[in-house]
Amino acid sequence: MVTHVAAEAKGDERGALLAFIEEQRGGIRRSLLGLTEEQARSRPSASELSLGGLLKHVAEVEQGWVARARQEPPAVRRDESNWHETFQLVGDETVASQLAYWERVATGTEAFIRSAPSLDDTFPLPPDPWFPPEGRVSLRWLCLHLIRETARHAGHADIIRESLDGRTAFELVALAQS
Repeated sequence: MVTHVAAEAKGDERGALLAFIEEQRGGIRRSLLGLTEEQARSRPSASELSLGGLLKHVAEVEQGWVARARQEPPAVRRDESNWHETFQLVGDETVASQLAYWERVATGTEAFIRSAPSLDDTFPLPPDPWFPPEGRVSLRWLCLHLIRETARHAGHADIIRESLDGRTAFELVALAQS
């Protein structure tokens, strides 16, 4: 679980971007260390967010954006009827199953970004009202967006974890290394 991103090899922009994505994934993974399923599903604040739900959300978001870049539909379709489920473990979903799913997604992300001819290659944005009509973004934008999205939720995860049992990010890094 990365806690520091080393300087990239000269000219390895892809490697640098992928390393920062992985660093932020590590923050979310660490927040789940040593928790029971019940704790991972709990919502210790006024927010509806749980650590298990954040894990599921970031995995779905990453998979969905890479699918769009590949010009494929996301694995899970979300709309007003099921949007709330992106932030909840439902049915037989567990932290372990979501971690395994996210690992497969992460492997696919890395393979896709490393095999793309150029980070300047673009793909169309979905036709959602919050995107500009006929909008396009680059694979570089995709990587930066995944860093931002995952980092934002890693920060949420820090607060939720500390609310659950008082453990801070520094303690969780030590736990991960033991």
